[in-house]
Amino acid sequence: MRLPGLRPARMCGKRGIHSLRAKLTLANVGLVALGVAVTTAVSLMGMRHYVLDQVDAELAKSRDALRSARLTMRQIDGLSALAVVRDRLLPHSNESPNPDTVFAAVDRRGTVLTVAGMEPTGVQRVLADEAGDPASLAADSQPHDITLRGDPYRVTGVELADGTYVLLARSTGALHKGVAKALKLDLAFGTLLLLLLAVLTMISVSRRMRPLEDMVETSSAIAEGDLTRRVPSSHHPTQEVEQLRLALNSMLHQVESAYHTRERSAEQLRRFVADASHELRTPLSAIRGYLQLLDKGMLREHSERVRAWRRMNDEADRMQRLVDELLCLARLDQQPELRFRNVDLSRLVRDAAEDLRAQQPGRPVSVAADGALLVRADESGLRQVLGNLLGNVRTHTPADAPVRLGLERDDGLVRLCVRDEGPGLAEEDAARIFDRFFRAGGGAGSGLGMAIVHGVVTAHGGEVSVRTEPGKGLAVTVTLPSASNG
Repeated sequence: MRLPGLRPARMCGKRGIHSLRAKLTLANVGLVALGVAVTTAVSLMGMRHYVLDQVDAELAKSRDALRSARLTMRQIDGLSALAVVRDRLLPHSNESPNPDTVFAAVDRRGTVLTVAGMEPTGVQRVLADEAGDPASLAADSQPHDITLRGDPYRVTGVELADGTYVLLARSTGALHKGVAKALKLDLAFGTLLLLLLAVLTMISVSRRMRPLEDMVETSSAIAEGDLTRRVPSSHHPTQEVEQLRLALNSMLHQVESAYHTRERSAEQLRRFVADASHELRTPLSAIRGYLQLLDKGMLREHSERVRAWRRMNDEADRMQRLVDELLCLARLDQQPELRFRNVDLSRLVRDAAEDLRAQQPGRPVSVAADGALLVRADESGLRQVLGNLLGNVRTHTPADAPVRLGLERDDGLVRLCVRDEGPGLAEEDAARIFDRFFRAGGGAGSGLGMAIVHGVVTAHGGEVSVRTEPGKGLAVTVTLPSASNG
């Protein structure tokens, strides 16, 4: 059985880049990757600036020392000055291809000079060529970046007292190698962290998404016709998912109830239409049969024609009563607005008892109602209830069977009991006494009287019940709110 208009979901088992699980994982990994990249960039830039500041500080210290000494190239060429230069500035440093520190003396044109009789080395000449104008270099307080034979250096200059310039350069290769190693290490650990995060996110999201998958499976099962399915509770539910589960289960319960109610209503409507058609067909067939007899002249005697007319009138009256009862039930189904006012139910009971005595003088009728008992009700509706109850007694009990009508107040309620000493009903018949067109044992009547009683009492906010056993009569109890509670 499949609910109309619903299609079973087939996507609960799919996995792909467009799934919520994948999107959440990619979002988490992307955010962490962005954080790792920013953190790595900031840390490497901080390390680079810190080391460069140290290199620049050492160069500035050497430059300031030469500037404050006010030396000339002649003094530097002296033995004492040469010893200082050899010991402090270029102790064996210029012998390697790319030493950590490079010292070179140049004139105003940038030509490398001989110091203490030592010819300029190749790296000193490269330094002079790469440094450019020594005057502008000496005038700038900040060292500059240059490249000597493929290696990075920081260079500054100082002007001696005789107008000669000294160029000082310090290698930053160790800094760049350290930054490169730190970058590789950060990338390796960052990649490992992202992979671990992706796996943990997939596992966590899968566990958190399980209730949603249960909802999809439940919806698919319901669409296939299993209206009893509900979304199970997870072991570790989140607050929002648990609220959604409860709301969905409540909605599914309402859907199931509405579906069963609709099915019952549809079945009742089909049975009602079939029963109404059957009940109307009988008088119509009788009337049509008599009309055909009259039309063909088969009723020659006056008495036969009178009898035919009387039978047709009786069937027409029967059909009229049936139509009126059907209209009454239809109005009750539409929940009409009744004209409520204070009604003395005792007076209505006595009037109904007098009507029954007039119709069946041989039937013992007793009424037990002390004083006025007011109910908030529609008077015509209550008269119809009493008429149908006593009409049921007239139709289904012997004419001499006693009838007792009892009326009492009980805790804000008024109870009316109509009890007869007729043949009573079997248990299965008593359970269907309020069904439309139901007649116990195929008896007379339309089978709508007790259905109208139930509909009118329900419209007044009351209840109606029966007590019966075969051979012990039938007792129908109508309970209504009293006027004080209306």
